[in-house]
Amino acid sequence: MSDAAQPTAAEVRAAAEAVKAALDRHLAAVERRTGDDDTAVYEAFNALAAAAEGYDELLYDRYDEVTPFEIPGADGALPPYAGPDEPHALSLLIRRDYAVAEPQRLLAQARRVAEIDGGPDATGPAARAGVSPLAALGVLFGEFEPDEIASRHKEFGLEEGDSTLWVTATAELPEPGEWLNAPFEHADPERIICRFDVSAVFDEDDHHDDHEGEGADGSGS
Repeated sequence: MSDAAQPTAAEVRAAAEAVKAALDRHLAAVERRTGDDDTAVYEAFNALAAAAEGYDELLYDRYDEVTPFEIPGADGALPPYAGPDEPHALSLLIRRDYAVAEPQRLLAQARRVAEIDGGPDATGPAARAGVSPLAALGVLFGEFEPDEIASRHKEFGLEEGDSTLWVTATAELPEPGEWLNAPFEHADPERIICRFDVSAVFDEDDHHDDHEGEGADGSGS
């Protein structure tokens, strides 16, 4: 980087002050938190991460030095929130993955639902529910709400994979039918108020952390 493009000492100092202010805001949000999913804490965390990253970059560009800070999950962190300060509408973007772990259980449950709805002589998709996994999924997801499927997935022969819920802010509700053809096309990470992820990878990370520092015999080194 050329000298002309380097940040000034004043810019580096301003970035350091921004980190200090972000630390104060984060601590204040933590002290006032109302629960594990407090939005203010989440936003203060993201602001602190952004301020620390900005300071680290300027420090390196100006002085060829780095900080000892590492923000957990920074590589995949959300960008700073850029949505409305007073959102008048919300969009919930949900994805849940399932594996068909027990096809026979899936078919049996779908056949039971089809017989209750249409009787033993049901025709069409209901008649195929007990022999076609594709038809069985159509019957079950047509009968039960997604939240009920999630809570009873083992009954239906399904195995949970990763899931995520994004809560995004909008200035106002879209016109009816406006996004139905492409519901996830315009998902904007900068409008995410909060998100909730569930994945086995988190359990694996915790398991790995628990065993760090152990010797070959399993005892602490």
